[in-house]
Amino acid sequence: MDSGSIALGGPRARWCVRAVLLALLATAPCMPARALEGAPLQANGASHTVTYDRYSLLVDGKRIYLWSGSFHYWRLPSPSLWKDVLQKMKAAGYNGVEIYFHWGFHSPRPGVYDFSGIRDVDRLLDMARDEGIYVIARPGPYINAETDGGGFPAWLAATTGKPRTTAPEYTAAYKDWLTHIDAIIARHQVTNGTGSVLLYQVENELYTENDDTRRYMQDIADKARADGITVPLTGNHNDNFLTGLGAPQIPGFDSYPLDFDCTQPDRWNKLYDFSSERMALKDTPLFFPEYQGGAFDQWGGAGNAKCRELTGVPFERVFYKANIAAGSTMQNFYMTYGGINWGYLASPGVYTSYDYGAAIEASRKLTAKYDQQKMLGYFVQSVAPLAKTERLPVRPPTQQGLRDDARINPDDGTQFHFVRHADAASKADDSTHVWMNLAAGETEGGKVVYTSVPQQPDTALRINGRDSKILLAHYRFGSQDLVYSTSEWMTQISSGGRDIALLYGRNGEDGETVLRYKAAPQVRVLAGQVASHFDAKAGTLRLNYRHDGLARVLIGGADGTSLLLLLADDATAATFWQLPSNEGPVLVRGPYLVREAAVSTTDASASLKGDATRPGELEFFNPGTVKSLSWNGRAIGTSVTPSGSLLAQVDGPLPVTLPTLDRWKTHAGSPEAGPRFDDHTWARANLASTKNPYWDGHSPIWNSDDYGFHHGAVWYRGHFKATGHETGIILGVYMGVHLGNHGVFTVWLNGHYLGSNPSSSQLFNIDPSWLQPGKDNVLAVLVDNMGHNQEERNGVSKEPHGLYKATFLGSDAAISWSIQGNLGGEDGVDAVRGPFNDGGLYGEREGWSLPGFDDSSWKDATLPATAAEAGVQWYRTNVTLDLPTGQDIPIALKIDDASERPYRALIIINGWQVGRYISDVGPQHEFELPAGLLHAHGPNTIAIASWSTAAGGGLGKVSLVVQGNVITSLKIDDVAAPGYRDLEGKMKASSGR
Repeated sequence: MDSGSIALGGPRARWCVRAVLLALLATAPCMPARALEGAPLQANGASHTVTYDRYSLLVDGKRIYLWSGSFHYWRLPSPSLWKDVLQKMKAAGYNGVEIYFHWGFHSPRPGVYDFSGIRDVDRLLDMARDEGIYVIARPGPYINAETDGGGFPAWLAATTGKPRTTAPEYTAAYKDWLTHIDAIIARHQVTNGTGSVLLYQVENELYTENDDTRRYMQDIADKARADGITVPLTGNHNDNFLTGLGAPQIPGFDSYPLDFDCTQPDRWNKLYDFSSERMALKDTPLFFPEYQGGAFDQWGGAGNAKCRELTGVPFERVFYKANIAAGSTMQNFYMTYGGINWGYLASPGVYTSYDYGAAIEASRKLTAKYDQQKMLGYFVQSVAPLAKTERLPVRPPTQQGLRDDARINPDDGTQFHFVRHADAASKADDSTHVWMNLAAGETEGGKVVYTSVPQQPDTALRINGRDSKILLAHYRFGSQDLVYSTSEWMTQISSGGRDIALLYGRNGEDGETVLRYKAAPQVRVLAGQVASHFDAKAGTLRLNYRHDGLARVLIGGADGTSLLLLLADDATAATFWQLPSNEGPVLVRGPYLVREAAVSTTDASASLKGDATRPGELEFFNPGTVKSLSWNGRAIGTSVTPSGSLLAQVDGPLPVTLPTLDRWKTHAGSPEAGPRFDDHTWARANLASTKNPYWDGHSPIWNSDDYGFHHGAVWYRGHFKATGHETGIILGVYMGVHLGNHGVFTVWLNGHYLGSNPSSSQLFNIDPSWLQPGKDNVLAVLVDNMGHNQEERNGVSKEPHGLYKATFLGSDAAISWSIQGNLGGEDGVDAVRGPFNDGGLYGEREGWSLPGFDDSSWKDATLPATAAEAGVQWYRTNVTLDLPTGQDIPIALKIDDASERPYRALIIINGWQVGRYISDVGPQHEFELPAGLLHAHGPNTIAIASWSTAAGGGLGKVSLVVQGNVITSLKIDDVAAPGYRDLEGKMKASSGR
């Protein structure tokens, strides 16, 4: 990317030229909403307003800085864990969550919708309301998101009408979806006083603007309004649909400035400055519906750890702060929690993990990225003047190569100085001074009087490598007047008549904080080494220190005001938590996570809930007269510190040892390859026409979507009368993006293995001795369906799957084909787990993956195992867990292979398909087993289907691994789902047995 362009677009590596904005946008009407005041929203039906101007959103006339993260409930099929993610986001300072609603996840067939169980979005939106977090609703109808078909239901592939246009059949389908999902979203709007849905996005990343797409966009907007959506309508279409027909009220810009090559985690592109876009937006705030929060990884990629390194703490410090410096007051990060592509949710390019290198790992563990986002999240929420700023002209820093981008609140004069290298990718270690007008408007001879900051001799502001700092100046908080600080501001509260402020900086770097007082205050250094100097003439108290651990300074003003100043290094700042309570915000230091706080004035107590990874301190900076604490429902002893806080100790979790998986049962799983397999109940692949626009006019049609088989493996069996002259057969197969994303198919003739192939067309030689001239012969083809393409071009989500060509060499014998995919097709037998869970392997159709299946007649097996021939082999084991109560212990299944081998495997826990593994592609070896699917107390069934695409495949060593261990207040419920006995009758009826 050159300096004049920027990576714009959704989470796809797609380059677009710099957006050229029009100067005037449609004026936004006022609409009702409810403000988040820290405490959870109450469903009280009160009327509220939400408006917006060029600076920010306003809720009930109060400006907010929208700091939001993306979370996909459908990538976490355990509703108890939705609360976990939302609480972790809220605890990190997020006041918004952006949610895609996945049409295909809710609609297994036309006209059928499921919003129960793992699809209960009413429950999800209630959780968001209860946690006090706004929702940006994104119902599509198209969502992209690296998911199958970009979120379109798979059955849409078998309909006419170009997607994302005004085509009648597509229009009827998407409007039916919106009717159902809008009804849910509408009743959770802040406008109704019944929920926290704040914004509604129209479509997603539509980058083609013409008469038809403008009409299409307007139709969706009109549909939303007709369905009762009254919150502002937004978009993320970059420089498209800015004005006129189809333009949403608040346009948005998606940006992924480091793109998605995680193999080079140290490489940075140029930092693009959105200031020009900010200036061009006359009537709306600068909104980033998707700003890079990580990067998706691809089959054979570098792994999520490298993606987290690419988009790690330095990236967050530099790029997110640059957006604030450009004047943005609406940022959403994609992703904050990614989750997993369980079942067949993935689009062809990505594997099971959708960890995304995000701030919260797929295992739900917190990362250093989370800590940095928390520091910024607390800052943007606590410093209210940031929601309305203009650019402030300043002198450049004293060190060349650095820059100071300053902003000022025009109403109260609060200043923000953003200091970084001019070349954001620079790794230089520089020290500098910045220039500030300390008297807030003081001039001399008509010129602004600047002071070099920091003022302490032999100190400087340090920018070491890829770093950026926000210096706050002329900020009034509580009873205090901050002149400036070279430490970064994290948050502040007022508690019991005292103001408390938390500031931080890099360990070992100097800090300087200056406050204004009418008379010399009393200064007590409670911890650390802090020097103070009062300038009576200027009325300023200057504090100088070095960031190292936690310094504490208690300052008493002559007017009776009091300030506890907490000066931390980064690592220590990350241990602080600010939470709302019924008696106002509280500040807590120490535990791994604090989720909830409540204060009782009746008995002067506070109740805290959260997580701890080990025994350690908990310090509560108490509001009012709190004298005692409880942690996760149990009273804990406290002592009063010199800071006036309460200090306590919390316990850590009990250690956990997981069972060894050394008792396996195994059974051959590809009887369809044999010549005597009974396929008379299979669908005859003899359709003479199709609605699919990719049809080339040849018949019969073999596209699996036309037969209702949309996900997972599909079998074809072709019967023909051999002439004896067949010397080979050319087979062509579609597998998603023309088989370019690690699809494969395996072929047998009369039970003899012909070969496997990962490309779209292959000639397979035929041994004449395998033929039975004049008799019925059988070709069997097993195809791995890697998913439907995302709809980035016209109709590609409808690209066919399965066979498209079968031609003998040496013979013109006709082949009569039958097809079999998942049991029941669009009328799947397992409605609870839904359409993405099951494919067409024999064991999937027979319930071998389900708990309660009787595998006593199977052979005993040990792992690792090597396959003597190609085909599918199933392995099952049962493991009973009894994990300590009150602990959250993320567990993964790990496959270890000594070397790359030609096989791929499905990993299934208690009937839930939670992993797709390709031994010779990778990179994923650990597969998260979401709590609730995995039963912490009781038996669990693990089933693995290994498809060896050649001799030498098999299955590697399989084990369970602990990914984390915390003592917690979180309550995790098992997800109810049917077992073998529950579905046995339906399976038999559906298969014709």
